[in-house]
Amino acid sequence: MTTSSAAQAESLHIVCPHCDAVNRVPAAKLSAEPVCGKCQKALFTGAPVDLGSARFLKHIERSDIPVLVDFWAPWCGPCRTMAPFYAQAAQRLEPQFRVVKVDTEQAQDLAARYAIRSIPTLALFKGGREIARQPGAMDASNIIAWATQNMR
Repeated sequence: MTTSSAAQAESLHIVCPHCDAVNRVPAAKLSAEPVCGKCQKALFTGAPVDLGSARFLKHIERSDIPVLVDFWAPWCGPCRTMAPFYAQAAQRLEPQFRVVKVDTEQAQDLAARYAIRSIPTLALFKGGREIARQPGAMDASNIIAWATQNMR
C-alpha cells in the first residue's frame, strides 16, 4: 500500500452539518474539533442536526461514521420529553456518531420511506443502510447504550 492510499484508508468522509459538504477527516483527528473545508464551521457541534428530506440522504449515504436518527414530531409528548436526553446523548456520542433529528411532519416522505409507524423512533444507519431501530422514548444513558451496542 502506498503512503497516499494508506492515508486515504485512515480518513473518513464526514458531511458538514451546516453546508452539507463532504469532508475527508483523518480518523485519528475526529476528536480534534475538525472544521469544514468549505464553510469553516465545526463538523461536530455536540447537538442533534435537524435534517429535512433534501439533506437526509446525503448525510446517511456519504458519511463514514454511523448516523443516529430520531424520527419525531412537534405535537408528540414523548418526543418532547426525550428531546433534552437526545441532546445530551449527542454531546457524548459525537464524533463517533452523527446525531440527527427528522421531523416526520415536515418530512413525511422519509417517514413513509422508512415505515415509521410510531414516534419517537430511533434508527441507526451505517453506509446508507438502516442497521437497527428502536421505537419509544429513552433517557440519555439508554440512547447511548443502544447506539453503541448496535455498532458492535
